[in-house]
Amino acid sequence: MKKGSIIYHFLFWLLAYIFWIFVFRNSTLVLTHAITIQFCYLLFIAANYYFNTLYNIPQLLDKKQYAKFGCLFILTIAITALVRIPVSMLVTIYVFKVAGAHFNYLTIFYDSFVNILFWVALILGGKMIGEKIRSEIYIEKIEKEKAANELNFLRAQFNPHFLFNSINSIYGHIDKSNKPAREMLLSFSEMLRYQLYECNVAQIEIDRELNYMKNYIDLQKSRIDERIKVSFCDGQIGSNLKIAPLLLITFIENAFKYVGFNEGRDNYIDISLTHNNGKLVFKAANSKDACISRGEKSSGLGVANAKRLLELLYPDKHLLHINDQEESYEITLTLFDV
Repeated sequence: MKKGSIIYHFLFWLLAYIFWIFVFRNSTLVLTHAITIQFCYLLFIAANYYFNTLYNIPQLLDKKQYAKFGCLFILTIAITALVRIPVSMLVTIYVFKVAGAHFNYLTIFYDSFVNILFWVALILGGKMIGEKIRSEIYIEKIEKEKAANELNFLRAQFNPHFLFNSINSIYGHIDKSNKPAREMLLSFSEMLRYQLYECNVAQIEIDRELNYMKNYIDLQKSRIDERIKVSFCDGQIGSNLKIAPLLLITFIENAFKYVGFNEGRDNYIDISLTHNNGKLVFKAANSKDACISRGEKSSGLGVANAKRLLELLYPDKHLLHINDQEESYEITLTLFDV
């Protein structure tokens, strides 16, 4: 139990103990006798309460084994009522110093059984009702959050439609002779559509993912220095292969973002994807500018997110190797059982 929970339970039993002493005190008993008797009852009631809370309810009642729960519930009450017989005798003789006391075992058992049963059932019932109320409040809160998220999602649908309409308008205003610009805009529209409408699945066909990657590479090639050689090889990959969407694009984005140009040596971005014997191997390598300080290089946030995504989607089924050199950067990702 946590510290706060222990204090809560202690205060509850303390208040119950005080309540029993003063409300159910027999007028023929002195206060010290009432304190002793109610303390014994407190121990038996608390023992039954925690037994049912920690074992009987979660192991039997919650699993709908009602007959077993009922039998075990009554059995534990009966056992504690039986144990109270010798306890009552010992307290009467050695604590209250009553000499020659006569004991009616059946009466002690009956009174103990009824009292323990009543209070255990009352306290457990109150606890279960409280948990039911809290559970309903929590479910209601979740339902409200779900409804709010759905509403926000529906509202957000307007923006993509507006964006696609805007792209179409821009496309119509681009001079037909400017073929590269029109093709770039079409590629961008296709990429956007893929992200918005096709990536809401756990696994997607590799062909569709490859098409997205190729569109991205074509767009980025128009942005970087023409002297940087860009190559992309996808080998012979079956169309029935599926992977998590947008899993590899982070490494491609990283390569284009941090590729460097240096006079007198090769400047490149090499990307490849192969599949063989159930292993999908992806590689992305790029040259780096050796003059750029480490503080100006990649923050590593995108790669860190990709690592976390791999841990969630391909636990124990992936191997990521990063080779970060002074003038080059290369990652090799292997997915197993693909």
